[in-house]
Amino acid sequence: MVFEAFEVGTVPFNSDGWGPPDASDTSSSASSTSVAAANLLPNVPFASFSRSEKLGRVADWTRALSNPSARPPTGSKSDPSAVFDFSAFAVDEGFGLANSGGNADEDAAFRLVDGKPPPRPKFGPKWRFNQYHNRNQLPQRRDEEVEAKKREAEKDRARRDRLYNLNRNNIHQQRREAAAFKSSVDIQPEWNMLEQIPFSTFSKLSFTVQEPEDLLLCGGLESYDRTYDRITPKAERRLERFKNRSFKVTTSDDLVIRRLAKEDKATVFATDAILAALMCAPRSVYSWDLVIQRVGNKLFFDKRDGSALDLLSVHETSQEPLPEAKDDINSAHSLGVEAAFINQNFAQQVLLKNGKRETFDEPIPNANEGEENASIAYRYRRWKLDDSMYLVARCELQSTVDLNNQKSFLTLNALNEFDTKYSGVDWRQKLETQRGAVLATELKNNGNKLAKWTAQALLANADMMKIGFVSRVHPRDHFNHVILSVLGYKPKDFAGQINLNTNNMWGIVKSIVDLCMKLSEGKYVLVKDPSKPQVRIYEVPADAFENDYVEEPLPEDEQVQPPEENNTEGGAEANGASSTNEATEEKKPEDQA
Repeated sequence: MVFEAFEVGTVPFNSDGWGPPDASDTSSSASSTSVAAANLLPNVPFASFSRSEKLGRVADWTRALSNPSARPPTGSKSDPSAVFDFSAFAVDEGFGLANSGGNADEDAAFRLVDGKPPPRPKFGPKWRFNQYHNRNQLPQRRDEEVEAKKREAEKDRARRDRLYNLNRNNIHQQRREAAAFKSSVDIQPEWNMLEQIPFSTFSKLSFTVQEPEDLLLCGGLESYDRTYDRITPKAERRLERFKNRSFKVTTSDDLVIRRLAKEDKATVFATDAILAALMCAPRSVYSWDLVIQRVGNKLFFDKRDGSALDLLSVHETSQEPLPEAKDDINSAHSLGVEAAFINQNFAQQVLLKNGKRETFDEPIPNANEGEENASIAYRYRRWKLDDSMYLVARCELQSTVDLNNQKSFLTLNALNEFDTKYSGVDWRQKLETQRGAVLATELKNNGNKLAKWTAQALLANADMMKIGFVSRVHPRDHFNHVILSVLGYKPKDFAGQINLNTNNMWGIVKSIVDLCMKLSEGKYVLVKDPSKPQVRIYEVPADAFENDYVEEPLPEDEQVQPPEENNTEGGAEANGASSTNEATEEKKPEDQA
């Protein structure tokens, strides 16, 4: 290997100033020019210049630290002098300089002269308006300042959004935890828990049913008064009280269903309210329960006397908790009684009082002769679940109306406003100009109730569902109410707006029916857990919930504890037992009519 001799270059003398002499100087000789060109630094990269490009810096004097003692060790990444380390650069042969033999990939070794963002300004008027702060630091270029400010503003905005969302989620979590709901039925120690089904499994279910068959239509209906469609908050109407009886008999007590069961028309029997509670179970928050009776090869879904299904939930899906005191007029129980009272009277008030009533095949079952009955019709329909299983349900209709020279069936329901500080929207101000905002708020606060009304309208094959907006005359007066508006929706269209999937609804019903058909003959209770999104099935004595069966609240130390969290997904064993931590007395509906 041949080594070249190391030659010390000649340092020319520059009489005109500091640094090497200019190569273009006419006073310099040709030899001086060649010596000056040879003495150029070999590792300094060449930067081309044009009017469209930005000039780089020869030296960065802004990176000097004000405190020399705080200077980091030389060679570290935070060392200010590290920006002048050009050892990683290799001079390209195209520039006419000597090739250093280093890395040929210039882009991979490229490094900015000043890549450090400007120091973050401190907050407060002291720092904001102090023009003489850090006076030993030279001002940076305008383009670098703008880019640095943009980056800092973006970081601050992301940090504020992250903190806002975190605080918002924490507030909602605290509210949910503060609202301690109670079980709708006392879990007795002799009850045996058979199944535990989380709501997460319901979202994946799907089942397609064929068009149902109409078996019978009972009762009589009056026509709807269309003048109520023109009601506005400025032209409100007082809600009246009616004494017409509306029968809410359970499945096994319905005389028509008993007759259909004897005729072996189906194997599963239920009402539209019970099916709607099952179909919309994933949306529910409050506790509710159903009684399931397996008699031979027949399956009956019933409700208890005084069950939570007899009342209407209010503010169920809201994040704002209601008062826990039962005597408070704004408690969940008091509002449920008030909503049932409003719904029953509203359905009778919006009818034409001309004495004309359209009657159907048979009168209302279980009605006493001589009593004035409300305008209601029961449509008994049959669905095919599989080749050997049919389901018969009793569906309710409240009124009729002539649309396009055709008689259409309606369902009538009412939403009630009790206090604007809980909902945040004043119906009297927003209902006429911002109906969409009012309806969106109700979907957020009462999503389960609206979903069940839509499911009942779909089961009854109603052509239209009328929803009334009823408010208190005064927020502290829960006896007097006014009708502010009435809106109409087609059930299928409204179901699409609230994301209610028909196949998923029937998938939930089909899974519950298949599970109950595997049980032996007896009586069972399906209970929605008051604090967790799941339902449990208990085996109960045959005389449970009868007139001579008395449920006594148990002390906390004698109550059966619920299963552990790790058993939620996989279900519970057949011999398990569970109960809620708190027990309540059986809720009885109050007759305010």
